Amino acid sequence: MQTQPQRLAPLTVFLLVVPPLLWAGNAVVGRLVRELVSPLTLNFVRWVIAFALLLPLAVPVLRRGSPLWAHWKRYAVLGLLGIGLYNAFQYLALQTSTPINVTLVGSSLPLWMLAVGALFFGARVSSREIGGALLSMVGVLLVLSRGEWQQLLGLRLVPGDLYMIAGTIAWAFYSWLLARTHEPRAVRQDWASFLMAQLVFGIAWSGALAAGEWTLTPAHIDLGWPLIAAMLFIGIGPAVVAYRCWGTGVQRAGPQAASIFMNLTPLFAAVLSAAFLREPPHWYHGAAFLLIVGGIVVASRR
Repeated sequence: MQTQPQRLAPLTVFLLVVPPLLWAGNAVVGRLVRELVSPLTLNFVRWVIAFALLLPLAVPVLRRGSPLWAHWKRYAVLGLLGIGLYNAFQYLALQTSTPINVTLVGSSLPLWMLAVGALFFGARVSSREIGGALLSMVGVLLVLSRGEWQQLLGLRLVPGDLYMIAGTIAWAFYSWLLARTHEPRAVRQDWASFLMAQLVFGIAWSGALAAGEWTLTPAHIDLGWPLIAAMLFIGIGPAVVAYRCWGTGVQRAGPQAASIFMNLTPLFAAVLSAAFLREPPHWYHGAAFLLIVGGIVVASRR
């Protein structure tokens, strides 16, 4: 029997606020260590740490009789999109773009969800959803142009913005695949097993990308306590703790109420960037945030 969403009790609010805070911290830390480690290598190490943390909780999913192996093609695709590509694109984006820009572009996910759903999954799109998507797109374009529309006409965008758009599209495909197919009950009911099933293949994909980085580019890693601390944070906080809190919070509040909390990520990124990176937000960040959130509200209203 499906549980009904609960009222937003203080514990539920806490569970839904922690993930955006950790994901904003992930963007800031990725920006901080960009000179210490190559982005694809950082992504690979992050998920290796998460794998090691989850292993004691999810050993059964790796055994021969586990439902994982009967559905390995599905988890291989999910691992590629959600762990391999999305996070790799995000760390690549942070090489040339700020955490505020990266998280604002990422918050346009509902727009790409509509487009991917309509084009590839046969989803129907209402006129209200189209209007909301267009409003959100104006917000994204405002971020990409840094408040100067002439930049769009000259296509003078930093590579990081384009990387984040690509990552957000990959996450939209990942989300649709999760929504359109059902997990084996033994895996879905255990959050650690469900994440581990994706990690098994996601580590392979991210490892292949990191190997290519070391083969084709001047990759580097300056191992020291600052980088070790950063890797432990992104491997424990955004990769494991945020995932656990978000799953529980969505169960308690429902997906519609929980989705509103995702819009806290750019706000947290702005505060953390000002504190640790000396990158204060500009007027167009606030305007873009209002446009993106406004578009989401318009598209989701009944």
